[in-house]
Amino acid sequence: IRSILQDLAVGEEREKWDFGRNSLLRVRPAQPCVIPGGILLQEVTAMGYDVARFQGDVDEDLICPICSGVLEEPVQAPHCEHAFCNACITQWFSQQQTCPVDRSVVTVAHLRPVPRIMRNMLSKLQITCDNAVFGCTAVVRLDNLMAHLNDCEHNPKRPVTCEQGCGLEMPKDELPNHNCIKHLRSVVQQQQTRIAELEKTSAEHKHQLAEQVGPGMCQECARVGWVNSLQPARVTRWGGMISTPDAVLQAVIKRSLVESGCPASITNELIENAHERNWPQGLATLETRQMNRRYYENYVAKRIPGKQAVVVMACENQHMGEDMVLEPGLVMIFAHGVEEI
Repeated sequence: IRSILQDLAVGEEREKWDFGRNSLLRVRPAQPCVIPGGILLQEVTAMGYDVARFQGDVDEDLICPICSGVLEEPVQAPHCEHAFCNACITQWFSQQQTCPVDRSVVTVAHLRPVPRIMRNMLSKLQITCDNAVFGCTAVVRLDNLMAHLNDCEHNPKRPVTCEQGCGLEMPKDELPNHNCIKHLRSVVQQQQTRIAELEKTSAEHKHQLAEQVGPGMCQECARVGWVNSLQPARVTRWGGMISTPDAVLQAVIKRSLVESGCPASITNELIENAHERNWPQGLATLETRQMNRRYYENYVAKRIPGKQAVVVMACENQHMGEDMVLEPGLVMIFAHGVEEI
């Protein structure tokens, strides 16, 4: 019967990483194999330990009749007392509910742990490390194998810390291709994004507080109320910015501001700030705008109703820095690319 069962293992083996065992797992290729009874198995995963890894002879009772390896996570059929690797017999039962040795009826629910004496025999076996192919020469007791694998310096997936300055922890086999600068750049970008989010949230909280101030702040209340009434917007085509609008275009935008309820105290200032000659350092020239374009996505912008233009108020953009905002705010006009969020 064993020769029939070993037909399941036809073909060359391949390897894949077993994250559960933190080691290489040998998998036999998918090749159809018909066994007595018309059972067809497409692929067999080698659950048991390779006999060749053990020192000395291995008792035949400790060999799985399905994979022909030394029992791994062994279970036993209660009536016939045949022992198998847990994964091997589970896969077998996916095809039929009988013992693969004597064909007696048995199911997964019937399986039991093997007797203590068999577990003791297995635990005392001496086995080579899974990482022997990577240079490990250790031979350990089978019951100490997992503890050894966790600390084995030849384990390609053992976590190690980069000693070149970045301190990143990574699998050992990824260390040769690790680039500290690339990693640190990613960390800095993540931190900058997080800082911008926090500053944006802080600005929103300040606006909420401003809405609750007393009558002495009526003018500021009017400004905040107007800003909050506008629809949030995003710019998809920063290259379409009109940085030097003529008087006619400025008049059109001013009329839209007034119609939207913009406080008279800031309307003229906003229109003056629609021209690049009044813009802060981070927007002052075409070259500067091209360099800083990726930062503009962090602006809190509001749509000027009915126009391809946005207003970027200083009170909503304190997170952007002094070189990117202007009091009381900026008006940015575009040929296209303004969308409401």
